[in-house]
Amino acid sequence: MQDFFQNNRLNVVKKEIKFILFCYLQDFTAFSGTEFVTEYLQLKLFGTMKKIFRFLGIVLLIAAVSAATTFAVLKYGNLQSSNLQILKSSNDSLGVPAAYSRFASLPQAGETDFTQAAELSVNAVVHVKTTYRNQVSSQQMDLFEFFFGRPGQQREMPAQQASGSGVIISEDGYIVTNNHVIDRADQIQVVLNDKREYTATLVGTDPNTDIALLKIEETGLPVILMGNSDDLRVGEWVLAVGNPFNLTSTVTAGIVSAKARNINILNAEMKIESFIQTDAAVNPGNSGGALVNTRGELVGINTAIASQTGSYSGYSFAVPTSIVQKVVSDIRQYGVVQRAILGVQMREITSELKKEKNLTTLQGAYVERVVPDGAAEKAGIKSGDVITRVDDAAVKTGTDLQEHIGRHRPGDVVSVTLLRDGKTMIVQATLTNRDGGTGVISAEDKASVLGATFSELTDAQKERLGINYGLQIKSLKAGKLKSAGVPSDFIILKVNNRSVRTEEDLDDIVRRANSASEHDRVLFITGCTPQGRIRYYAVNLAE
Repeated sequence: MQDFFQNNRLNVVKKEIKFILFCYLQDFTAFSGTEFVTEYLQLKLFGTMKKIFRFLGIVLLIAAVSAATTFAVLKYGNLQSSNLQILKSSNDSLGVPAAYSRFASLPQAGETDFTQAAELSVNAVVHVKTTYRNQVSSQQMDLFEFFFGRPGQQREMPAQQASGSGVIISEDGYIVTNNHVIDRADQIQVVLNDKREYTATLVGTDPNTDIALLKIEETGLPVILMGNSDDLRVGEWVLAVGNPFNLTSTVTAGIVSAKARNINILNAEMKIESFIQTDAAVNPGNSGGALVNTRGELVGINTAIASQTGSYSGYSFAVPTSIVQKVVSDIRQYGVVQRAILGVQMREITSELKKEKNLTTLQGAYVERVVPDGAAEKAGIKSGDVITRVDDAAVKTGTDLQEHIGRHRPGDVVSVTLLRDGKTMIVQATLTNRDGGTGVISAEDKASVLGATFSELTDAQKERLGINYGLQIKSLKAGKLKSAGVPSDFIILKVNNRSVRTEEDLDDIVRRANSASEHDRVLFITGCTPQGRIRYYAVNLAE
């Protein structure tokens, strides 16, 4: 083949020389007319064949490279397929976890639109402003009182102000907020998102859940639809709406980080802490504001933050609506919260306790002690039992048990599932109130424990005694005050270091003391006789 190309190349060179002579020297003797055409066509044909062979050579080269690449890819692909087949076989042998198979058909998560939820909720979240009058005695009064036992003139200190948030839950002006937002406030102002302002009335409070209910006189107000906090799932998006640092109508977003969280922040004997934990940014001023889901439904009342600085540090906590609804309903209907009691003392189940008590589970509430003659004892619950369910609700911790019992009222019958010696039992328990009965307790019942009626001081009395406020006992009958030795006509100035100007002030102090832990359920009374002699009394409400 090589000789063929070389010989032909020589012939081509000869023909090219003849053609050049023809072209440049116009030597027509070199070619006859027919010979010229024939020679010219042969020259062109050889050039075309040369190009064709060159093209075919390039094609063959590309084909060779492609073949080599394809071979390498196929070899690597077979290796990967083999590895995947091994992995699949391994998964098949181990089995796909049921938790994953439930989500196999779900689409990938996309963008979440918060605008609708924000629009639905922002107008129903209000700014709550509180005013506190601090009236303290001067140094002169303290010395005068110390030596002569008579009150001296008091001086008025500048009023202090604070603020928080609230959520409108009815068109006629009921607003839910945190108890600590309005605690001991002398005046409560509510500012709507459209800047309308109202003076609010305190309907009732529940320090055990840190919830308070306010009322303003208005109709046609925007409200937030109450959602079901039980349906919230960890990882679900939520919005926090409130007024941090007096920045009105602020909306932040986060996810539900945990549920039924107990952070031991409330100071009350019968406290219920089962917070929703989120990473939505919440700061001072957000307290009492709304936690809503992406549908704009209220699922919690923002209450606290986990922080060492007082500002947002990554986690916030909200009272779930499952608790809020019950508290608000009780306050509206009875004036006070109807707290149901099972009558057990619990311990959280740890690995150490499980081993020590030879338990069969780490889930549930371990019964450390049963209150004598309480609902649990009457139902047959014993020390060492593990409560795993109340009605249809699972109990994984003591916090769960507190929350589920806290949704009921005295007299309600609940089905309690428990483990005893590894066996499951179901008992029926009739819940009681704090006094051991099954009836509801009214606000009047709690106030009547003092056994007295009162009247505010006249201006003449204030001037004669040199004081600015006080509440005088008008009549006295059997009750806590008489048992403590408080005389008739006694003028109450302070209770638990809080000034008493009106009967409402005293009622609020008594209500809060009744909600405190047993050793704090005491009234420390400072006052004077009509003659101006200072007296001190301690009234034990726990007895």
